[in-house]
Amino acid sequence: MSGNQFGHLFVVTSFGESHGPAIGCVVDGCPPGLSLSEADIQPDLDRRRPGTSKFVTQRKEPDQVRILSGVYEGKTTGTPIALLIENTDQRSYDYAKIEQVFRPNHADYAYVQKYGLRDPRGGGRSSARETAVRVAAAAIAKKWLAERYGIRIRGCLEQMGDIVCARLDWSAVHHNPFFSADPNQIPLLEQAVTTLREQGDSVGARLYVEATGVPPGWGEPVFDRLDADLAKALMSINAVKGVEIGDGMAVATMRGTEHRDEMTPQGFTANHSGGVSGGISTGQTVYARYAIKPTSSITTPGRSINSAGEAVDMRTTGRHDPCVGLRATPIGEAMMALVLIDHALRHRAQNADVSPATPRLPAEPQP
Repeated sequence: MSGNQFGHLFVVTSFGESHGPAIGCVVDGCPPGLSLSEADIQPDLDRRRPGTSKFVTQRKEPDQVRILSGVYEGKTTGTPIALLIENTDQRSYDYAKIEQVFRPNHADYAYVQKYGLRDPRGGGRSSARETAVRVAAAAIAKKWLAERYGIRIRGCLEQMGDIVCARLDWSAVHHNPFFSADPNQIPLLEQAVTTLREQGDSVGARLYVEATGVPPGWGEPVFDRLDADLAKALMSINAVKGVEIGDGMAVATMRGTEHRDEMTPQGFTANHSGGVSGGISTGQTVYARYAIKPTSSITTPGRSINSAGEAVDMRTTGRHDPCVGLRATPIGEAMMALVLIDHALRHRAQNADVSPATPRLPAEPQP
């Protein structure tokens, strides 16, 4: 299987399956001298891990990370950093019934068509369990970006089903199981998830992620555009079916006089392009949205086929999220961090001594 690596200079190689002994990754290219311990990584894993509330899957995984290499006396050495997370709460018998049956709109059928076989236990390699190691690797990236450039990465839930959440209070994101910045909508979200469980159904979600403090100049102008790499990174998250950078699809109805991010000596007047122009960061906030489909792991029966191609009624049992988007905020933040650190290192490698004569504009107009 190819495609298990992400990045050019800050390279993350992940491994493991949902119900195997462990999952993990190797991070190669981390600059030396960064203070690092498991305590720097664990908080983000705790935000993503399953079983943290009654509104998500009840699989109980502590997701305790171990650093196996690449750190000496509390500092990164510049050598590969191996991270390991043991799986401790597998219930593979939940999947015995579907070993010969394909779950609609899951990777089951596609995997068999590609590889000729599959690991049915929790989806195997196609499970979102794999995203834990992305979050672990990105915690290293976040720390370096924050210390080196003052970059802050954060995300939140913007919509679940027909419930829209405003970005009212960023501090609220850390105090509810939905990662919502709109405290007023928490009761509605709670009731919606409870109803979905009772109905044996699921729902999709839209999430928002941003990075502030990104300097101008990161990104390449052709194939490796910063926004193109960010779109690919977010699309690589399980169940993501749409990504928007800046105003995204809304630009189709906008006029040039409205969309252009005008500049004055005091700063940019708007940020419709999501902090990226020509594939290169402008120094404004880099932001994106990503939409996550409703999972088809639901208890309501649906039509499918078995491994012999025969018609069957499919019903998924076990521990599943009524909305898989509820745990996707830390994963979106992780992919943003991995894209940014990779482009930071690439920019440093080629353009570290570039000193443009044009002054750097403030991200927003200054009085």
